[in-house]
Amino acid sequence: MAPLISATITRRSVVAGLALSTAPITIFANAYAETTSEKSLYERLGGVFAIAAVVDYFSDALVKNPIVGQKSKNPQLRKWHTKSLERLPGLKFMRTLWVCDVSGGPFKFTATKPGKTPLGLEEAHRDLRISPAEFDEVAAELGRTLDHFKVPKREKEEVLAAFAAHKGEVTAGYKPG
Repeated sequence: MAPLISATITRRSVVAGLALSTAPITIFANAYAETTSEKSLYERLGGVFAIAAVVDYFSDALVKNPIVGQKSKNPQLRKWHTKSLERLPGLKFMRTLWVCDVSGGPFKFTATKPGKTPLGLEEAHRDLRISPAEFDEVAAELGRTLDHFKVPKREKEEVLAAFAAHKGEVTAGYKPG
């Protein structure tokens, strides 16, 4: 009985043949991955230094904002923006971590006052009694800040959507008077 496979086929020739037959698939897969892999929002925003610059500007704008800042009708917000400004550098740091985290960056935000939600925003804001309208003004200030830095429309919308997703947590302490 004759052998079914020629003796000239070696293990080396089989491996070489398989490598050649899969090469176009590998090249195509790599090209596909390069064209379809999208940068994270964190990367599209410019990373931690760009985010920190936006947060710095935004935080200073909130202090001056007549609705939510030093002249706010909300006594808790007014007090924070006049009597607690020594805490502002730490708050800017925490806000930067938060944006980096929710935008897909490598830094992780951990709430200083853990709450029921993964980010714990409800406990950090509960004592400020932020109303939905005040939250909306903070979002508007964030939008103006993003415009100041000429953040592209798509990224601006994603940042504002991430912010808006936490409205219920941030306004959890509000009790209509």
